[in-house]
Amino acid sequence: MPLLEVNNLRTSFHTNDGDVYAVNDLSFSLEKGETLGVVGESGSGKSQLVLSIINLLASNGHMEGSIRFQGQELVGMKPREINRIRGNRIGMIFQDPMTCLNGYLTIARQMTEVLIHHQGLDYASAKKHSIEMLDAVHIPDAKSRIDRYPHEFSGGMRQRVMIAMALLCQPDLLIADEPSTALDVTVQAQIIQLMNELQQEFGMSIIMITHDLGVIAGISDNVMVMYGGRICEQAPVFELFENPSHPYTQGLLQSVPRLDTAGSVKLHSIPGNPPNLLRLPPGCAFVDRCQKVIPACGWQQPPLL
Repeated sequence: MPLLEVNNLRTSFHTNDGDVYAVNDLSFSLEKGETLGVVGESGSGKSQLVLSIINLLASNGHMEGSIRFQGQELVGMKPREINRIRGNRIGMIFQDPMTCLNGYLTIARQMTEVLIHHQGLDYASAKKHSIEMLDAVHIPDAKSRIDRYPHEFSGGMRQRVMIAMALLCQPDLLIADEPSTALDVTVQAQIIQLMNELQQEFGMSIIMITHDLGVIAGISDNVMVMYGGRICEQAPVFELFENPSHPYTQGLLQSVPRLDTAGSVKLHSIPGNPPNLLRLPPGCAFVDRCQKVIPACGWQQPPLL
């Protein structure tokens, strides 16, 4: 049985202009120990997909379909029940550690709260385990730095703190929403290496969301390419890079600067703009930007083959 099964998931948001359809009839599964990379440009539905999984939608959000985690249905689950899973069996690393960490509270206060709530530990035991986890993510002198405030850490160190918090309860599934976007490339590489090490140590599954195909290549087993809230291509990571099938995936890969090409090469870009999620076309969402469009694309969604 897969660790996570998502079937026909639809997530929408009611606005004054109409319903915004962020995730549209999306299905996939994740095995234990697998790393799934989710890639796509801004507005493709990546973040709303994972926020649906952990039921952290905005108040105007609505989802339907099925999300089964370890055989347990999450759609429609009561808040008290989902709180036992979220942060405990499913951990999440958010995009910006400075806004996700509370600047008024010490790192110790924020980390121990997780263990006291989910594991029932006393403060002393929770703090000891928190220090051990900060050591695991390579925070130097963790024993003294745990009592500091978030602003006393660099961006890379704050991201490491966020990873440590997400792993405190040793979750079965770790969701990382663009965890290295705001970091320079050297720190990015360190964070990716760290996540690979921690996955091997704890045996967890990872969903890695990013728009950076280099990050996807460095950590993922399988890749899911999203566009207009739908999956347009899904494949093992080496197969996707070696033989991309969908015109959108081909466009993403061609947009990446290359160092192995001699001379000055014009950087490729995908023409047009992402679709309006208020009024998605009846056929393929990529129809207005595709250079390989045929008449059927306007009224029929291409099947995943």
